[in-house]
Amino acid sequence: MADYVDNIAELGSEEDDEDFGDEAGEGRSKPNGENGIDDSSEEEDDDDEERIRQEGAGFIADEDEDEEEEVSRKERRRRKKRKNREEDEALDEEDLDLIGVDVEPREASQSKFKRLKRGHKERPRGPRGVDEIFSDDEDAEEVENQRRNNMDEFADFIEEDQFEDEIEDDAHEVGQPGVANISRTLQFTGLDEGAEEDYRAAFGDGTEYDWAIEEQERADMEDEGGGDLKLENVIEPSELKERMLTDRDNVIREKDVPERLQLAREPFPDYEDMPEDVRNKRLDEEAKWISDLIFPKKGLDRYFRNPFVKAVRKVLDFMNVSNFEVPFIFNHRKDYLIHAPGDEDADADEPAPRDMRPERLLAQHELWEIFDLDLKFRAFLEKRDALEKHYNNLKGLHDDIKDDVIEDLESQVVTIEEVQELQDYLHFRYAGEMNEVRQETGNGVQKRANTSRNFYERLRTGKTMSFVYAIGITPDDFAKKAEGTIPSSHLIEDQQVSPEEFAEQLSVGEYESGAGLLKGAKLLYTQELLMNPRLRRHVRRYFYMDASIDCIRTEKGMRKITEDHPYYEFKYLRRQTFQDLAGRPDLFLKMLKAEEEGLINVKIRMGSWDNFKLKLHNHIVSDNVSEVSEQWNTLRKEMLDAALDKMQSIIAGGVRESLRARCEDELAGRARDNYYNKLDQAPFKPRGAHPGAVPNVLTISNGKGQRGDAIMWAYVESDGRVLENGKFRDFRLGNRDRGTADGKDIDVFVEVCNRRKPDVIGISGFSTETQKLKQDLEEIINLNDLKGPQYEDDDNTERTDPLEVIYVNDEVARLYYNSARASNEFPKYPPLTRYCIALARYLQNPLAEYASLGRDIVSLPFVQNQTLIPQEKLFDRLENAMVDMVNLVGFNLIEGYDDAYLAKLLPYVCGLGPRKADRLIKAIQKNNDEIITRYDLIGVSEQNNRDIKKAMDTTVFANCSSFLFLNYDSSEESADYLDSTRIHPEDYELARKMVADAMNLDEEDIKAEQEEAGESAVIRRMVREESFDLIHELDLEGYAKDIEKITGIRKRATLETIRAEISDPYEEIRQAFALMTSDEVFTMLTGETKESLNEGMVIPVQIKKIFPDHIEVRLECGVEGGIGEPEFPEGVGGGRQAPKDVFQPHQTVQAKVVYVNRKAMTAQLSLRTDLIRQPVVRRERIPGDWDEQQEAEDKKAAEREKEVASGRPNRVVNHPLFFSFNSAQAEEYLGSKEMGDAVIRPSSKGFDHLAVTWKVGENSFQHIDVLEMNKASEYSVGKQLRVGKQVYSDLDELIVNHVQAMARKVAELTRDERFQKGTKEETDQWLATYVQANPTRSMYAFCSIPKHPGYFWLCFQAGLNGKKGEWPVKVIPNAFEMQKNVYPDMVALKNGFKMLFQSRSKMTGPPPGQRPPAQAIPIRR
Repeated sequence: MADYVDNIAELGSEEDDEDFGDEAGEGRSKPNGENGIDDSSEEEDDDDEERIRQEGAGFIADEDEDEEEEVSRKERRRRKKRKNREEDEALDEEDLDLIGVDVEPREASQSKFKRLKRGHKERPRGPRGVDEIFSDDEDAEEVENQRRNNMDEFADFIEEDQFEDEIEDDAHEVGQPGVANISRTLQFTGLDEGAEEDYRAAFGDGTEYDWAIEEQERADMEDEGGGDLKLENVIEPSELKERMLTDRDNVIREKDVPERLQLAREPFPDYEDMPEDVRNKRLDEEAKWISDLIFPKKGLDRYFRNPFVKAVRKVLDFMNVSNFEVPFIFNHRKDYLIHAPGDEDADADEPAPRDMRPERLLAQHELWEIFDLDLKFRAFLEKRDALEKHYNNLKGLHDDIKDDVIEDLESQVVTIEEVQELQDYLHFRYAGEMNEVRQETGNGVQKRANTSRNFYERLRTGKTMSFVYAIGITPDDFAKKAEGTIPSSHLIEDQQVSPEEFAEQLSVGEYESGAGLLKGAKLLYTQELLMNPRLRRHVRRYFYMDASIDCIRTEKGMRKITEDHPYYEFKYLRRQTFQDLAGRPDLFLKMLKAEEEGLINVKIRMGSWDNFKLKLHNHIVSDNVSEVSEQWNTLRKEMLDAALDKMQSIIAGGVRESLRARCEDELAGRARDNYYNKLDQAPFKPRGAHPGAVPNVLTISNGKGQRGDAIMWAYVESDGRVLENGKFRDFRLGNRDRGTADGKDIDVFVEVCNRRKPDVIGISGFSTETQKLKQDLEEIINLNDLKGPQYEDDDNTERTDPLEVIYVNDEVARLYYNSARASNEFPKYPPLTRYCIALARYLQNPLAEYASLGRDIVSLPFVQNQTLIPQEKLFDRLENAMVDMVNLVGFNLIEGYDDAYLAKLLPYVCGLGPRKADRLIKAIQKNNDEIITRYDLIGVSEQNNRDIKKAMDTTVFANCSSFLFLNYDSSEESADYLDSTRIHPEDYELARKMVADAMNLDEEDIKAEQEEAGESAVIRRMVREESFDLIHELDLEGYAKDIEKITGIRKRATLETIRAEISDPYEEIRQAFALMTSDEVFTMLTGETKESLNEGMVIPVQIKKIFPDHIEVRLECGVEGGIGEPEFPEGVGGGRQAPKDVFQPHQTVQAKVVYVNRKAMTAQLSLRTDLIRQPVVRRERIPGDWDEQQEAEDKKAAEREKEVASGRPNRVVNHPLFFSFNSAQAEEYLGSKEMGDAVIRPSSKGFDHLAVTWKVGENSFQHIDVLEMNKASEYSVGKQLRVGKQVYSDLDELIVNHVQAMARKVAELTRDERFQKGTKEETDQWLATYVQANPTRSMYAFCSIPKHPGYFWLCFQAGLNGKKGEWPVKVIPNAFEMQKNVYPDMVALKNGFKMLFQSRSKMTGPPPGQRPPAQAIPIRR
């Protein structure tokens, strides 16, 4: 509609309207948008066009005249500004008086009267409409020009006069204002030349700031020039970038290349700009380069090598020349990815066996790998081209330079690292010459050469180089001997004297000594060896073959990496090879992460480095036998060793980064595969529904399932609409045997199910209470006979099954329900209802749910240690998986383009992206939301009367067209059945030919059908007659051979696709909806995995109920556990101590996991002390040597540290919290720790006691006496530890169930709103202030008792005139004790205080004039 509405306002006053209403208004036409719709004068335009043009010639200026007038007007403004500056710069009388010049007073000039004329001024253009921000049309400008021209008819009534000074300025060229004014003033004053020089020395000549004036004038010209309103003038750049509205985004949006290809290749030049022969040569080289990297991993037989290279070459041609994306290549060029018997690309040297079957050479994920490698090869080529350019520039300036190293290795390099080494060598070997090259080629300006030389360049120009020549072998010749390029018998000549004497001879006449010359020669030759690319390549090859990894713990790591730390598995790992890392890419990344944290040092070295150096020694020494030769050989080996040691560290750094990249790629690839498997599932399919059908879903969740929480539900129709939602508060099942009625909301649930008839009920939540809700739902469904949808069984009998209740994966819903997107989409729904909606959407369309996450997808875990992958690399791999799946499923363009939820899939369509998808949507909207055929997308229509705005150009259309399908409407004459299939438009003619042959129609029949009903008439007839079986009788092999013979294009797989799609368009080929496994449900509801909760672990559990023969417990994750009588501690049960006398409800104890039933979410545990004390079985060590000696030394060092810190003999207590501290040392150690941290230390009461010191608060520590009982020896820890009346089986249980239990209660109290951080006096003052402000109210507060850590005051004051008081509160494990009463939490404690206060107040009565305390302090229930 924007095209038919003129949203450009005309400016003018009411007087203008009246004046122009009769005359000028009649002749003024008003262009309106693109369509050129004019006003009532439209019919006169054609007849009177010439007449109007002649009449208006007097006051309608041509564009050239307007431009000249505009330039002159701007020039006058600049002159006027310059004149004002001249006047300001002219010296006034005070200035002249300052320099001693007498000035006669000037006569007042006589004023002149001038008539003013309002010059022709261009009015500013009105603001453009939002729809025209990007418009290039000139309609608005024409309206402005016409309005201005109409105003010009009054121009003759005002005479345009100029002031005299303006006339003078116009007549003469404007010079430098400062010099002109100052010179005239000085001449007027009559100063001589000497005085003028003094004046200019003091005040300047007025030209010092010309540069600033010119800049200001340039800025003024830009401001005066105005210009069109641009988005960057009204929208912040960051917002433009976020909304993809920058100039770069517009270029990407309009360019006829797939968006993802544009973004990926942005840093590199286009292959389109290269000559065809150069491009083909590079693609051939790249195909071999990529094949060398991928083929060894494929595990294919050798006779597939040649066909594989050719397949890669063809894929590169599709990507770089045709600009096809991976999904298009995989779906529509798959014939080139398969090698069949008899193909011409077979390798003659490696013939395939006769019984060979067709082999797929490249899978879809390998096409993405080729795409990534293509980008790396482009970067490699760019680097190599730069090297070649530098070398050619060097030879262009120095004809005598010919470097064998560069010329030999330039064509052999295969990695960027090797190219960089050649670059480094070039700049090292020819440092001075390369400096000259830089000076010559720097921006095309000849600059003075830099005469400074680096250290090695100076060494080369002196006698040092003579000594280097005397060594007898060049570094490059040595490298050639080492790699076998030249024979090892290459002769090395020794000098007749020792190296020292030879250096002395060379230094004669020089300022430097022989020792200095020898030192310089050694440095130069060592550096030459180090920088030699051939030697580096040789060393690197052997390094990769024999590399090993050592993990050396740091001092920090020695203390922090304990046995239960995730890094302990490699804390003492030594000599791990690259083969050992196979299958564990995350292991090396964890090592590097630990190194970043300063916990270990990762050393990569060659395992047989010393032997490797000895072998290289043989290539650098001479065969001569003499004392002098031995000295020269010693010198050569010394220099070689120095170079090799440096080279090892350099190569090790490169190997580290290369290995890091490979591990990241492999781990990201695994994440991609797992994500793809999650995407590869169709909507949930009820029994009887056809594949791909979307179900009606009712989803329910009880959230965390805590007491009092409501159960939320939502019903979502198959089209995605949320038709109903609500909450259940009374949803408990009754007991008919006891006469207990069901909750009232159960009837509501039954009524909703009977009315809405959902196909399935989905359930999920945040705790194990969800499992109980599922069991209740299944029982309610059975009791009320709720049925699912009808279906036909194998006997064609209609049946119905009970309504199905299934768990739904909620990983997407958890990210959605509290997000801003959910709030915007459903602002009136509570978060848990949004959670239910997301669950329903997952059942209906898992693909769209994952796509809706956008970049948040990286927060979902797909592999262990996923956080070790760089976020951008991970997102790129996950996005590739989404692109593959979206194009496998296809996108229903009619139903999805204007659906905000489904439209999130559109950018993943092949050839598109967020920018091009936006352009596509807007184009459809501008075409009146109408799209009939796929060709409408490029503005081509069979109906000539349709004016269609194209949404894309041909290359993008070729990529995306087959993946955008349109529902076939047989009533629409222009509709094409093929537009509803996966068949590409390029194959439409082939499909029509196949259908015609299948229906035995000759050319005349086909022509008659097409004349009557269009090109697809034959297919429409087959659809109408439903004769799809005919097409399956065609001989596709013969078709394929004929096509390849005629066109040279392989179409065998394409023919299979055409046959399948004509029979069943866009058939659902995804896997069935994946129901969650027991392990997945267990992890979803508990948060525990097999690694975090398994048999043999010792964990804290909370006792729920105690029976004589068993104890019911609950794990922290919510799993219900049981402890049978055989698993009781020693002395408990079996006629001895009763469990209820040893344990109490809500007590937390340490227990060992015996068995976990993940399906039932239950566990069997043990409290037996002997089992709990057993060490946890250490994880199986990873391959490699383990430095057990270092491990033992570290443990002994830790014990010694404890002993030194305490200053007394260390008692043998094997516990990480044990230190040989006294009380003062313990408090000092805990001073910087967190509240609740503790240390175990020896007790001064003897060897049958221990002391535990824990931090209660800031500068507050509590010391606990622990009595040891049943000690095996004097120095061992007792089997029972008693603290007061509590008995614990070991130190871990004491820390967890006593110290940490009290620490939690202290934290609970100090975080309470009634807690005051000050002293008791400050708390009393706060109470007094409060009751003064509220005389009739009572108040209470808590504060600490510093002298007694673990105790707190409860201070209170009952009204303004009431008595003050305070009661002590003691913190005990898992509770508070006050007035000999125990309270489990703060709510109970405060309510208990209020009840006690109320009862005592009743005994004494309230103070006069005060209401009863019971009302003043209400009890919180």
